[in-house]
Amino acid sequence: MADSRVVTMGTVRTDVSERDRLAQADSGEQPWRAWGPYLAERAWGTVREDYSEHGTAWDYFPHDHARSRAYRWNEDGMAGICDDRQTFCFALALWNGRDPILKERMFGLGGDGGNHGEDAKEYWWYQDSTPTHSWMRWRYHYPQAEFPYDELVRVNGHRSRAESEYELVDTGVFDADRFWAVTVDYAKAGPYDMCIAITVANRGPDPATLHVLPTLWFRNTWSWGLPNRARPSLTGTPGRLAGQHRSIGHITLDAEGAPPALVCDNETNAQRLWGLPGRSPYPKDGINDFLVTGAPTVNPDGVGTKGALHFPLTLGPGETRTIRLRLTRGDAAPPPLDLGDGWAAVMRDRRAEADEFFAGIIPASATPDEAAVARQGIAGLMWGKQFYHFDVKQWLVGDPGNAPPPPGRRHGRNHGWWHMNSFDVISMPDPWEYPWYAAWDLAFHCVSISRVDPGFAKSQLLLLLREWYMHPNGQIPAYEWSFGDVNPPVHAWAALRVFEIDGSRDYDFLARVMHKLLLNFTWWVNRKDVGGNNVFEGGFLGLDNVGPFDRSAALPVAGVLEQSDGTGWMAMYALNLLDMAIQLALHDRAYEDMATKFFEHFTYIAEAAYRQGLWDEEDSFFYDVLRLPDGHRVPLKARSIVGLLPLAATTRLTSDTLHRLPELNARVRWMLHHRTDYRDVISARRLSGADRRHQRLLSMVGQDQLLRILARLLDPEEFLSPYGLRTLSRAHLEKPFTVSLGGSDFTVGYEPAESTSGLFGGNSNWRGPVWMPVNYLIVEALREFAEFYGEDLRVEYPTGAQTRMSLTEVADDLARRLIALFVPDADGRRPIYGATDLFQTHPDWAGLIAFPEYFHGDNGAGLGAWHQTGWSALVVDLILTLRAKRR
Repeated sequence: MADSRVVTMGTVRTDVSERDRLAQADSGEQPWRAWGPYLAERAWGTVREDYSEHGTAWDYFPHDHARSRAYRWNEDGMAGICDDRQTFCFALALWNGRDPILKERMFGLGGDGGNHGEDAKEYWWYQDSTPTHSWMRWRYHYPQAEFPYDELVRVNGHRSRAESEYELVDTGVFDADRFWAVTVDYAKAGPYDMCIAITVANRGPDPATLHVLPTLWFRNTWSWGLPNRARPSLTGTPGRLAGQHRSIGHITLDAEGAPPALVCDNETNAQRLWGLPGRSPYPKDGINDFLVTGAPTVNPDGVGTKGALHFPLTLGPGETRTIRLRLTRGDAAPPPLDLGDGWAAVMRDRRAEADEFFAGIIPASATPDEAAVARQGIAGLMWGKQFYHFDVKQWLVGDPGNAPPPPGRRHGRNHGWWHMNSFDVISMPDPWEYPWYAAWDLAFHCVSISRVDPGFAKSQLLLLLREWYMHPNGQIPAYEWSFGDVNPPVHAWAALRVFEIDGSRDYDFLARVMHKLLLNFTWWVNRKDVGGNNVFEGGFLGLDNVGPFDRSAALPVAGVLEQSDGTGWMAMYALNLLDMAIQLALHDRAYEDMATKFFEHFTYIAEAAYRQGLWDEEDSFFYDVLRLPDGHRVPLKARSIVGLLPLAATTRLTSDTLHRLPELNARVRWMLHHRTDYRDVISARRLSGADRRHQRLLSMVGQDQLLRILARLLDPEEFLSPYGLRTLSRAHLEKPFTVSLGGSDFTVGYEPAESTSGLFGGNSNWRGPVWMPVNYLIVEALREFAEFYGEDLRVEYPTGAQTRMSLTEVADDLARRLIALFVPDADGRRPIYGATDLFQTHPDWAGLIAFPEYFHGDNGAGLGAWHQTGWSALVVDLILTLRAKRR
């Protein structure tokens, strides 16, 4: 008989669907988003934790310190969750009995440790998550042999940039299946009531023991000498960890059985790190030292701020065991929690509701493999939401409880962003390699996120435009390593896509975004158009290593680099704001003036690209141009994505829109009659679209330029690969581009995989691989051209194939090529996993899908960060768009 004292489901209704929970969260009725996977996979080696004199973040806080050193700004852990203020944290720790340390966080190499930059050296996957995190699943493969930390460091350190990375699978630790398959499932019984299942399976041929340590702790906010930071407490008893914090009340973790509780303090082990006395005899690594070496470093009284329940499990070959846990928060410590039938019902119901939710998102016409990619892609986006705390002013001046930072910090990294104070849950590019937001990455994330949670997507886009993020001068912060760097201006484009996906009805959101983007557009015009000639600079603009020299550094000779991509981005930005103003003006005529303004600004930019020489008539391509002080212009004739981005600056004006906005219509007509030099970027009217309405095309390229660019873009010997579009023409494999400047030669050549150049950091490469975000933009642009030209315009596809297709057919096929990166081919192999048979054919690995940062330009193998679900999850939108056409 069940114990009558156990806590069941509480007072929150649980007979609600995931869509109901989203509605309740958006309305404020129930805080279903309050708890989630907001705990980073890595907090060490980040800028926030770096208090060094010269900004050497990887050295100042290395992996070896992470188990012993309390973090200042956020926490990390495996399969972790926390509240949206990261008051408490819960995560998984493991020990195979052989490793020198507990496995509390993922290991990898820092920026200077790998031959191609930072790289995680573990295998884990985000398998599932609903938008409210009512159901989540995480998977990890943990070697049973000693983890080869030293071998991974040594071998990668000896390899050159011309060699591949040395990965964990290359060490042989997974041979004979000697590993643990660990799955963590979460299911919410209420906003503050989480049921947890940790399932471990011995995949090896022999009996083995795994120590499983579900861990609960409080983020350390009390050691920095700041006011009103009371120390919380955590008490451990067999089968229970009970915490108390003044801001959240009581938090309790209960487990089935009566596993011993091991408790220490989330305090730095100063003795181990620096030979100094610490704040506690039971520091942060106390549980680690107690288990691994037998040290007396857990509190015998069971009191502290960090605790774990210890499950030593010995399993036979092929045996599986599941541990049941439940985490709750309340005003008082509860009686024993229900880990029986009620727990099982929550798990069962939340999973069924997740299946129902995704069945309503993913078209039935999608193949099972495509549906799996879409669902795991969404899971990665949901697990990529992280709590991000960074008060730049406090970081610059230091905390009263610690020694002041070196004086040079006040004039170093991010010193001009003193106004920034982040304390939010934000979508991250990759929870390990990029555990900090990046502005243009975030914009792409929001497009796919809006497919399942438009409310969160909109809040994210608005967040970076708020006063405590956007610089007073109007610049949007780029990313943690340098907020003042320049990311491509895609915020307006993303806001429009989210607005459309959400049903084109939230005009308040669109207006809020537009008001702030007016400031940012003005910043671009004032700061990144040095000559005032409507062609733009901007620096590297996210396109790392794409050119012969670093575009974000000082030029090798005096002059100004006028950029085709910078100009294309700004033309696209002007059209995005035009479209935004039109949407708003159709409901509020006050915005019609803005529509007219951005129509004109687009024409100035598009015309200037030709007048200033960015378009090369002989090569039929856009190039960057180096403008020297004497007026001489040096075109940098590397055929790259830089010259394709102007295609994205395209939109249509319908006769209906112009009829309803007479002032805009009058201005269009005036420009056509009185500014004849702008006619090339304002097409003649034609009957287009399904309803055969008159339309005008606004584009940086006319029909002639479009066809000539497409001849290169769709050529397998240039940009077209079996898996999308390369970032650099393959023609540069045999003929690298070289330019001589200031007595030195600068060269860029086609490299389909990792770059052999460290021009812009260790893991940066746009010299040939396929990148999802720019591919996505070009597919979108082709669809826009197709809406205008219809079936009248057909192109040879691929170039030289003697077959002609409409632009819609071309866009669909490019989308299929990008989707094909992730789904098994005719031989059952996923291109992203290349030649690694373990990932391709083993039943424990083949169904687990990674979302790499970029892809080999010839064979599609995944490269770079392995959990870059942020922008690689654009494949989700491609699948949903393509398959929705076939419902």
